Amino acid sequence: MKQDSAVVFVIDDDPSVRDALDSLIRSVALNVQSFATTEEFLLSKRPEAPGCIVLDVRLPGRSGLDFQHEMIKSDIRLPVIFITGHGDVPMSVKAIKAGAIEFLTKPFRDQDLLDAIHVGIESNRLQREASAVAEKLRSRFAALTQREREIMRQVVSGRPNKQIAAELKLSEFTVKVHRGHVMQKMKAKSLADLVRMADSLLSHTVKA
Repeated sequence: MKQDSAVVFVIDDDPSVRDALDSLIRSVALNVQSFATTEEFLLSKRPEAPGCIVLDVRLPGRSGLDFQHEMIKSDIRLPVIFITGHGDVPMSVKAIKAGAIEFLTKPFRDQDLLDAIHVGIESNRLQREASAVAEKLRSRFAALTQREREIMRQVVSGRPNKQIAAELKLSEFTVKVHRGHVMQKMKAKSLADLVRMADSLLSHTVKA
């Protein structure tokens, strides 16, 4: 699994913990950016690369759990791994339910943290790839004319050209031409391919 461009963001107010985590993470050839507070992290310029956050639960001011919810509201889609010296079961359940990858109580094994980091990075990598594909589909769909969008909806619902022509009061030839334009603009290689694209667009709530 190639992760040389990935970045791990460490947020912990204890300098000795930050230094230890920095050394550990760099020992497996991953990039690290460390912060004493969540405010520092938010003000930083983050690279466009897969990553995850190693976050202390108890921080001055805003807690790690509060920041996790703020990330969700702000659409910061980086997986979170919590570390704490004062964890309890209700706290860990709350964090995991909110989407945390792992909740580790100090002292934890280095390998447990590294395993969680690799899971987080791979999860973020897949999410970023899916988002990039969805963005390309949105761009192609936006390039369709209103008539082409109507034709596309009819085609992916399984209606034959003759039925589409009758419903839209067009000639079959015109429907075939529009259908060809749809296939070309959406870069669909087959009807099945176009149907998959339509499903993906729908799942991302894209509307004409």
